[in-house]
Amino acid sequence: MKTKILCLLVLGMAPTVTTAQLGPTVVTIAPPTGLAAKPGETAKATLTVTVASGYHANSDKPNDEFLIPFSLKWNSGPAEVVSVTYPKTQTLKLGFSAKPVSVFTGTFDIVTQFKVPSDAPPGPAVVKGKLRYQACDDRSCLPPKTVEVSLPTTIGK
Repeated sequence: MKTKILCLLVLGMAPTVTTAQLGPTVVTIAPPTGLAAKPGETAKATLTVTVASGYHANSDKPNDEFLIPFSLKWNSGPAEVVSVTYPKTQTLKLGFSAKPVSVFTGTFDIVTQFKVPSDAPPGPAVVKGKLRYQACDDRSCLPPKTVEVSLPTTIGK
């Protein structure tokens, strides 16, 4: 009986421990509106990202090699990536770095230009990718995170 109670207590605490280890959510991504294009065409998709007040995320081109860059990588699929354009960075002087740090703050857009292959079959599809970043405040950084991103896609005729 004591063993069963102990097991229930340990199992009941597991979700709390797991959640506490993940840390706060300081970067959010708005659901993308989707991509629509015909075979052979190019189209742009915008991913809107918000970094919570009091935090920043290292930019896609951080000034120090030990900083984790902001990175959006799309998997191969119904549309091919032509380019990914990140927003203009801000430069902050922070206590942990001798030189200014290149960061993103607030709400910003990442724009990806896709090309639909000429032989792409028409119909609905999904382009999947991963957004990797590291959020920090002015004294310390949270562990790096990788977030799955799905872009609803419609290939026209």
